[in-house]
Amino acid sequence: METMLRLPEFIRHNMESILVEWEAFAATLLPAAAEMTSTALRDHAKQILQAVAQDIGTPQSPHEQSEKSKGRAPKAVHAPQTAAQTHAILRARSGFDINQLVAEYRALRASVLRLWIDSSPLNNTGIEDMIRFNEAIDQAIAESVSYFHTKVEQDRNLLIGMLVHDMRSPLSTILMTASHLASLNCGERVSAAAALLIRSGEAVQSLVDDLVDFNRIKFGIGIKVVPSDIDLAVPVADEVEQLRGAHPNRCIELTVTGNCRGQWDALRLKQLLRNLVSNALKHGAPDTPVRVTLRGEEAMIRLDVTNSGPSIDPSVWGNIFDPSKRVLAPKGGDDRSLGLGLFIVNQIAQAHGGEVEVRSDSGETAIAVRMPRQTRSHP
Repeated sequence: METMLRLPEFIRHNMESILVEWEAFAATLLPAAAEMTSTALRDHAKQILQAVAQDIGTPQSPHEQSEKSKGRAPKAVHAPQTAAQTHAILRARSGFDINQLVAEYRALRASVLRLWIDSSPLNNTGIEDMIRFNEAIDQAIAESVSYFHTKVEQDRNLLIGMLVHDMRSPLSTILMTASHLASLNCGERVSAAAALLIRSGEAVQSLVDDLVDFNRIKFGIGIKVVPSDIDLAVPVADEVEQLRGAHPNRCIELTVTGNCRGQWDALRLKQLLRNLVSNALKHGAPDTPVRVTLRGEEAMIRLDVTNSGPSIDPSVWGNIFDPSKRVLAPKGGDDRSLGLGLFIVNQIAQAHGGEVEVRSDSGETAIAVRMPRQTRSHP
């Protein structure tokens, strides 16, 4: 009976046959593969197979094998990128999606095992090699998926950064032109149209500001705050007045009590309040007021924004600060995403050393921000 070739040797001796099948499958992953050359389609496949063959032949403990099968093999200190990691980055740049990336490894696994088993009968040593091969492929998939995700995230954040940067100039022009029209006294219709344009432009400006902050957070820079000694009641009252002007058909009430002086970033907290009130106006009952309460306590300041309307289930309160999550609407309504606003609120509060609390029951939702009077500047 023909002796079965060990899997590492089989891979090395039959590299070209395996690569032919890899290339043929990769060519079916459209549209990204449509214009790719043979070299590009085979990208790092040979190096991945060489690494797999070497891994199978390297003695490992049961724990090391188990960790590798879960994609948790330890990375050597100061080690360069693995072939699987580099392959993932290049596939991302070529327009492959993550499902196509994983499909390549599934096809590779099937090709190698089929070609190997067809070459000679499987024996006990072969079964061990097969187990080690699957563990090595699982580790390669984990490395590729992790790097692919990182590359896509980086590209998306760069795109967001470029878009919001390019939007600011034309948006400023629109707002300046609308303000000029409003000042010309060209009649009620022109003034009303200009006012509508200003409100819409300011809403877009607020969204752009949130996108800028979101991008900073995703890049690990974080929300920048520059605290100074202020009476927080002043910027809060100013922002409420601006919100009343932007929403003339809605009632926004303001109550201030206690000592509201401390160390805070006034512009950031105006942004926080704007996002809280905008959220309350959007999701609250339109015929009821939005209530803003600022209260100075001994060591803390508390800012509450409350609106009437359907309550949010307590099980999803934490989700309202995550822009990637959707919150179930009450009574079978459409699920809703709360956007970036509350995410930015939470980040600004944390940058001031504070925290955000949610209460939603009995037809009323309140979001409270509590912050210490003394804060330090964040880089």
